[in-house]
Amino acid sequence: MIAKDIMTKDIITVEPTMTIKKLAMTLIKNQISGAPVTGKNGRIIGVVSEADIVGKKGKDVKAIMSKKIISVREETAVEEIAQIMTTHKIKRVPVMHDDEVVGIVSRADIVSAIARGEHVAIHTPVYDL
Repeated sequence: MIAKDIMTKDIITVEPTMTIKKLAMTLIKNQISGAPVTGKNGRIIGVVSEADIVGKKGKDVKAIMSKKIISVREETAVEEIAQIMTTHKIKRVPVMHDDEVVGIVSRADIVSAIARGEHVAIHTPVYDL
């Protein structure tokens, strides 16, 4: 299974000049916990989340967004996406086709695929208790 099989295609993006209040309202209205930030040319310039709203200070999205973009391609295996999320301690990754955002994969998308019975070989540690 690969990113394009489970990604959310209807992407909610936000602008860097959006106020924090409007960002919070957008996240709540769309029942999402984060979104890619796009510049004037439509290219992704960052990612912003509820954690940024709660943990950072600023008046607009540009001030609180994460500028380091960790993304995947449409053909990236779901197992690799899960590993990327775990390694970088992130909850979502934009899915790119060339320089264009074509989707987003969140932890919820991976969990939903597992719940549907899709084969996802997630390598999780096993603990002896």
